[in-house]
Amino acid sequence: MVDGGGGAMMVTRFKGALLIVASVLAALACWSAFSAWLPSGLGRHREYGEAAPCPGRAPVQRYEDCLRTVTFTVEGTDIPRAKKKGYRATLSGTPFWDGAVAFGDRDPLLTELRPGDRVTGTVWRGQVMTIAGGGARQSTTDEPRDEPQMPVALGTGAGLLAVLGLVFGSALMLRPGRRERFVWQPYGRRLLITTVSASFLAGLLGVGTGLPWWLVPAVAVLVVWAGAVLIYGWDRPEGDMPRTGIF
Repeated sequence: MVDGGGGAMMVTRFKGALLIVASVLAALACWSAFSAWLPSGLGRHREYGEAAPCPGRAPVQRYEDCLRTVTFTVEGTDIPRAKKKGYRATLSGTPFWDGAVAFGDRDPLLTELRPGDRVTGTVWRGQVMTIAGGGARQSTTDEPRDEPQMPVALGTGAGLLAVLGLVFGSALMLRPGRRERFVWQPYGRRLLITTVSASFLAGLLGVGTGLPWWLVPAVAVLVVWAGAVLIYGWDRPEGDMPRTGIF
């Protein structure tokens, strides 16, 4: 039979192993963000900016690697009060691109549209990029944007979570009896919240201020490092016993 102490250590090691598995998955997410998501977004935005206008002849296929200007008729709009439901306009009058088009906001044009209105649309690679009418122009959610900061921030966050999971998991597996600094309360939970929050906010900061995307990881790492210093100094005044417990 395994005594209580031995059983607790086995449970701790098992949880450490789970953390290491989770860290591998997070590392794969980080690798995917930097090796696939980021290059794809940057490349698509560059190609869109370099695309030439389509020839004047009538389109013969849905997908064209050029900018096609077409005229749509507005069939209706969907502008819910809750933004999370999305904004849409239903368009018709073209050979291939009729249907619902999604927008990230209700302004500057969507709220002004009424059924029967005529708008000018820009189509690229089979998708509506923008619509314009009445002196206003609005981008759809399909238009490539020069905003790589958020993918970089999320990839950085995944990498930091991979490191966090690896460190905690290794500590629980290799030193299950001395885990004071690697417990969920307070350290693990606070580090997790700090890492996720710092990564997300660094992405928002980068998008909002135009911060170069290659500086976003430095901001996120610096904030997480500072947070870790504060977290490990917060509950450890001299003479206090460390908290105990396991995940």
